[in-house]
Amino acid sequence: MTNSIADLLPKERFEEPSEVRIIKDFIWKNYQQTAKVSVHTTQIIIQVPSSALAGALRVHLHNLQQLCQTNKRLILRIGS
Repeated sequence: MTNSIADLLPKERFEEPSEVRIIKDFIWKNYQQTAKVSVHTTQIIIQVPSSALAGALRVHLHNLQQLCQTNKRLILRIGS
């Protein structure tokens, strides 16, 4: 008997970590831009589309770290 791909895929979807949502919401609220955020064991990487946005965010990294209530290092990357 064959299985459909829907039967093989997990039924539940996982939510993104709260840090990701906080950072994305902060960037959207203040700059109306989207960002890609990935969480690793010791760092959170924030990828933004322009160097201007990265420069503007750099001064807010400490505030973002406090909002996320994390001691992970926040890293900015430029790229699409």
